[in-house]
Amino acid sequence: MPTYHVEMMEGRTVEQKQKLVAEITRVSVEILGGSPDSVDVIITDIQRHNWATGGKLWSEPRD
Repeated sequence: MPTYHVEMMEGRTVEQKQKLVAEITRVSVEILGGSPDSVDVIITDIQRHNWATGGKLWSEPRD
């Protein structure tokens, strides 16, 4: 079964992450079959000063 790598900016609660991994697992089993125990989800929290979009760090003020 699959392993999902989720990268997102830090700041989500443990409860939000629990809901996210539960839904990723549920949909994977629904579509691909198999057992929920075989679905891995790895979450990487990224600090805002380590993420940039459009040439600007997310820690910088936005227009």
